Amino acid sequence: MNFKDILLALCVVIIWGINFVIIKLGVTALPPLLLGALRFVFVAFPAIFFFKRPKIPLKLLLLYGLTISFGQFAFLFCAIRVGMPAGIASVILQSQAFFTLLLGAMILKESLQPTHFIGMFIAIAGLTILANGATSGGLDDIPLLGLAFTLIAGLSWACGNITNRIIMQNQGAEKCSALSLVSWSALIPIIPFLISSWFLEGEDAIVSGLAGFDWSVLGMILYLAYLSTFVGYGLWGILLGRYEAWRVAPFSLLVPVFGLSSSALFLGEHINGIQVAGLILIMFGLITTLFGKKIIQRLRYA
Repeated sequence: MNFKDILLALCVVIIWGINFVIIKLGVTALPPLLLGALRFVFVAFPAIFFFKRPKIPLKLLLLYGLTISFGQFAFLFCAIRVGMPAGIASVILQSQAFFTLLLGAMILKESLQPTHFIGMFIAIAGLTILANGATSGGLDDIPLLGLAFTLIAGLSWACGNITNRIIMQNQGAEKCSALSLVSWSALIPIIPFLISSWFLEGEDAIVSGLAGFDWSVLGMILYLAYLSTFVGYGLWGILLGRYEAWRVAPFSLLVPVFGLSSSALFLGEHINGIQVAGLILIMFGLITTLFGKKIIQRLRYA
């Protein structure tokens, strides 16, 4: 990757790291599925009036919108609402890197290396420790439902990554710009979010949430819509269109750095020793998966 694209990737991970604090504040002020609907209303409008509809099959547009937008954020927002710490969620969501590699191998026939499997095994061990720490009986317990929801959110993100890769390979950036894809795909999750909110959260929760709508809530939605989604996924989509998934995915390792630090700073979150051990193993697994082959090669020729 050239220096300019590295800087773009760093901007994305900083935005996405702080994003978890904004989500935590947002799902406290509004029901999570309603928050998701409002987020993508702001993403889609007025952007679709400035960007042409991407020249891709409708089924791919639907798949992208239902995975990386609806699936990912429906589960992530609900995970944080049921008590998943924002900082830890920023780590677990990076399971998307593992899922992206596996789906890339199965669907795109991209090759997997032994270090990929070793890293995944290490991360699974970390998740097991983290899950055990979640039920230790302490004040810092992580709800297992929240942990499961966050993993499903990571899988949804990975599905969106692969869909993006297929779109760019088949159509090309000249027919499908990242910003037009982000804008028009944002129309897809709005209705599923609203229907889910109505049936799962209920009319009373929706009315109560909207009644408390103020400038601070609007600011949270604007951050989620324009910085996290429009700027973040726009740049991320550009990078995925230029490079293989394995070149882009490693930058997601920096998201938890900003997620954990900003959550500690602004939300006062802290984690216990068992959870720290689990998180370290997960991060070590990610590093092994994404950089293990290069590290071995450098050690061999050192």
